[in-house]
Amino acid sequence: MDLNNIQKYLLKEIADINGDIQGAFNIRSDSESIARQSTEHIEIIPKENGSGIDIFVKPGTKGESVHIPVVMTKSGLKETVYNDFYIGEDSDVEIVAGCGIDNCGQHDSQHDGVHRFFVSKNARMKYVEKHYGSGKGEGKRILNPVTEVYMEPDSYAEMEMVQIKGVDDTTRTTVADLKEGAKLVVRERLMTHGEQQAFSVYTVNLNGDDSTADIVSRGVARDDSYQKLDLKIVGNAACKGHTECDSIIMDNGRILAVPALEANSVDASLVHEAAIGKIAGEQLTKLMTLGLSESEAEERIINGFLS
Repeated sequence: MDLNNIQKYLLKEIADINGDIQGAFNIRSDSESIARQSTEHIEIIPKENGSGIDIFVKPGTKGESVHIPVVMTKSGLKETVYNDFYIGEDSDVEIVAGCGIDNCGQHDSQHDGVHRFFVSKNARMKYVEKHYGSGKGEGKRILNPVTEVYMEPDSYAEMEMVQIKGVDDTTRTTVADLKEGAKLVVRERLMTHGEQQAFSVYTVNLNGDDSTADIVSRGVARDDSYQKLDLKIVGNAACKGHTECDSIIMDNGRILAVPALEANSVDASLVHEAAIGKIAGEQLTKLMTLGLSESEAEERIINGFLS
């Protein structure tokens, strides 16, 4: 691939791509696909209208990966991309996505990615999505991901949703429907600073007996930034659901957590935990006695919290 330095930097930040990619991949840059590769067991097909791709993982596929990162380097670009994933029965794959926007211009740049996952019976999937913004222009870096997960019986999905830094505005929407025996695990990590805003909305429907969901969101709001988390689990069967919001607030930051648990079955077991607070003074003091400055100690604590 013939990539410039900005593209290389963004791909490394959001997808750990540093050179050749193993397995199936589709790399999108400035509203165009610049590289694509399928494998024997994973096929990537562009949609006819050019608005995205379909990814087909054959039944029984084990130990393979798919990389589908997006980078934007031109100010003023706005796009909506639709990617559909069909995970075959008894497969076990990793999907690495994410978007990086470098905006050095005066106009807003925006990427809205709609990802739908159809996880077949007994299939396992790990999904990693990282968002990152850079550039010194006045235009905003806007990312609005929509993630839909439809899980068949006894399937498993693990999702790591990360906003690293530099994203000015984001609305993150996740919807999941689970059938019997399906399990969903989500780990979300958000960092906001300056005057950034981040809205994160989850609706998880536990529709089958023995379905389970474990959703944990960790956030750090610095400067004058704002975060809002709407997290809802609906228990429609003999199921188990757990949500947790754990946040650090700094400077003039603001955080609003809005948990919701809805039980429509007497056998639904749903639990929510939430904590918002500043960095403990004793943590800072302990690290500063080891020779760190206050700002260095704060960064060490935050990095550990979001790791």
